[in-house]
Amino acid sequence: MLLEVRNLKTHFAIGHGQVVHAVDGVSLNIAENEILGLVGESGCGKSTLGRTLAGLQPKTSGDIIFHGKALPNRYSVADFRRLSTRIQMIFQDPYASLNPRMTIHEIISEPLRLQAGGGSSDYRQLVAKWLLQVGLQPDHMNRYPHEFSGGQRQRIGIARALIVKPSFVICDEPISALDVSVQAQVINLLQSLKQELGLTLLFIAHDLSMVRYLCDRMAVMYLGSVVEEGPSDEVYFRPKHPYTQMLIASNPMADPRRERAREHQPPRGEIPSPINPKPGCRFVDRCPQASQRCHEKTPIPKFTDEQRMIACHLY
Repeated sequence: MLLEVRNLKTHFAIGHGQVVHAVDGVSLNIAENEILGLVGESGCGKSTLGRTLAGLQPKTSGDIIFHGKALPNRYSVADFRRLSTRIQMIFQDPYASLNPRMTIHEIISEPLRLQAGGGSSDYRQLVAKWLLQVGLQPDHMNRYPHEFSGGQRQRIGIARALIVKPSFVICDEPISALDVSVQAQVINLLQSLKQELGLTLLFIAHDLSMVRYLCDRMAVMYLGSVVEEGPSDEVYFRPKHPYTQMLIASNPMADPRRERAREHQPPRGEIPSPINPKPGCRFVDRCPQASQRCHEKTPIPKFTDEQRMIACHLY
């Protein structure tokens, strides 16, 4: 197993005794050369989980075991330098994640310069190779980010993450800020790079159809915890948790005629606050199948078979 996450919690104190439970007891396994898709509504803690796994956000408690070794709670400079060649992150906004004052050559080669301790080695040939690898031209390396489209900037971000040859890459909604036509290009690029380089990916996204297409397994997150996990096709076509069923039902159909004919049932209620959550199931106020037990006791994740996990009192 490449990555094991055990009861991971990332909380934020906001004063007056209030604590935001952004990630609250997540457990996951990711095997080598696998793509795990992480889906859920905005504010459920997906990006915080990704940043915690990358060491950009210190965890509150729990264990992150990478290649059989536990990662520290808070990274030092030496930890970042040691682990950045093995764990990398592709960020959501390609317009905010690239330094506008740096050339593309400087942006892509920066991880190599940091690994070399700030040396002045020239990495032009390697940068040119990676620009070709992500579908750009080598003569682009002397340009600046503002000269590129959103899809091209995301390709530059991908090249920057992969130039150090990591084994695990966290993709934090890398297509959500892009046009639909460009999204497919970036997805196909990630898929081909995964096959060529033997990468392991955590793919965070809103689009369940895209996750089903790209990912081997899917984990559904709600208000800081994973409520269902399993093979992508199984979760997408045979959802078990009421929240997963709600997400699938709200996903639009590709055929506009079938979409117009479909009877829509809007989700019940609002997402509760992650500040000092009450006992019981987090989804209880929106669940059409909730019982008194759901209000009183937090469901324990159960494995319905070797591959499916669900955290619900119905099972």
